Amino acid sequence: MILCGLIMYPAWAQEILGPSYPITEPDMLEAIQDKLKSMEKNGRLGQLQKEAIERSKQSIERPDPVKGIVKTRQPRTFYFDPSWRVPRDITTPEGKVIARAGDMVNPLDYVPLSNHLFFFDQSDPKQVKKAAEILKRFKGAVKPILVAGEPLALTRQWKRQVYFDQSGHLVRRFGIKQVPALVSQEVAQRRLRIDEMKAD
Repeated sequence: MILCGLIMYPAWAQEILGPSYPITEPDMLEAIQDKLKSMEKNGRLGQLQKEAIERSKQSIERPDPVKGIVKTRQPRTFYFDPSWRVPRDITTPEGKVIARAGDMVNPLDYVPLSNHLFFFDQSDPKQVKKAAEILKRFKGAVKPILVAGEPLALTRQWKRQVYFDQSGHLVRRFGIKQVPALVSQEVAQRRLRIDEMKAD
């Protein structure tokens, strides 16, 4: 009986499951390779590569301006305390505890701010002039930081490093809303002074 069932299997299986067909979908990798070869032949691939390189250069030469920052309308001075609460014990590789969970730690106790930080918008000539004045006043002990403009072009022009606050991380951290703004550590103070000032 079992043998009879095995011999008859193909016939009834075909009726229940239906006929099978070969897979006719094209291989995805082959389709992509064919598309790339076609684009290479007609020059479109080379054009896309040039455009990608140009976009990369533009993003480096002229990053997107930091959003939410305006030219100083009402000058103000405020302070920033960089202290933070330790979330968990911090230990050395040897297991020595150097900070316990819950401790308040102020980085300025260990590494003072050795340079002033000056945030400004290069698209405003008055702010660029103010930045040059600040550099001169503090004898170069300043890190110029753009919130808009071309940091590499200004670096070449001034022959000194000009930074850019990518995504506005620093201005948000310090609470800066207006530029130009000067960040300084007053002598023997465990906090930072921030001056949002007029450029003229």
